[in-house]
Amino acid sequence: MTLPNMHARRSLILAIASIVIVALLLLSGAQPFDRTTWVLEVFPVVIVLPLLWATYGRFPLTNLLYACIFLHAIVLMTGGAYSYARVPLGFYLTDLLNLSRNPYDKIGHFFQGFVPALVAREILLRGRYVQGRKMLAFIVICIVLAISATYELIEWAAAIALGQGADEFLGTQGDPWDTQSDMFLALIGAVTALLVFSRSHDHQLKGMPGPR
Repeated sequence: MTLPNMHARRSLILAIASIVIVALLLLSGAQPFDRTTWVLEVFPVVIVLPLLWATYGRFPLTNLLYACIFLHAIVLMTGGAYSYARVPLGFYLTDLLNLSRNPYDKIGHFFQGFVPALVAREILLRGRYVQGRKMLAFIVICIVLAISATYELIEWAAAIALGQGADEFLGTQGDPWDTQSDMFLALIGAVTALLVFSRSHDHQLKGMPGPR
């Protein structure tokens, strides 16, 4: 397959994936458990999808990263539709693992570390902003924890602004250490991404253009 045909095929796959995400977004918002929670949870998808297409021409991402972003979008939209404390998968895991609470929000925070870690890694490597693999890993983890902390601050602001109406968005389920465990799961997600996918990510980055 020639290079132009490969680019055309890749663009077609991404267009189909975008259509699927938009369809799932509309489906998740048809009858969400709580409309305010849905808006807050899917807002990143609404922002990121147009941004990805706007930057596709001058800074296309690796296939690995696009796939991870797609999965993360599904996690967010599912959480928005049901609210994180009521996602059926979480109840199944609660019964299977004999847990005291629905753990689906922890899956969301794992992805909140996993995907941004690869995003940060790709930007830093292609822009040649960091020298050395150990420093790269350190900076990526710092970025992920900064994003996680910022999200927790947003949740705090939402709780103040909305009062009891923010309970579904916060999803603490009575856990006084929910904020800390959320950030810990993001850290685990970031470390997992670096340990599992760094080699395949490096392979896909070969030949990718730098920022224009």
